[in-house]
Amino acid sequence: MAEIIPQDIKEDLEKAAGLHQRASSDYEKCVEFNKLMSDLLGRLEDAHCYKTADKVMGILIDCNPKQGSQCEKATRIGDKMKKFQREKGD
Repeated sequence: MAEIIPQDIKEDLEKAAGLHQRASSDYEKCVEFNKLMSDLLGRLEDAHCYKTADKVMGILIDCNPKQGSQCEKATRIGDKMKKFQREKGD
C-alpha cells in the first residue's frame, strides 16, 4: 500500500530538492536544507510515512554542513534527492 503523504509535506520536499541544488557551495543554504530535512523527518514520522522517513534519514546521514568548505557529498545527496523525486512521481 502506497503512503499518503500530506500535501504540505510534499511541498516542503519539493522545496528541499530545489534548495539542495543551490546548497553545495553555499553554507547558509546547506544549513537551511539540513534543518528543513530534519523537520520533514519528524513530520513524516508523525504522519506514519515511515518508508519516506527512512529515505529522508538516509539523506540526512550524508548531510553534514561545514562552514568554509564545499560539501564533500553534494553529488551523492543530489543523486539521492533526484531518485527520491522520481519515486514520488514529481
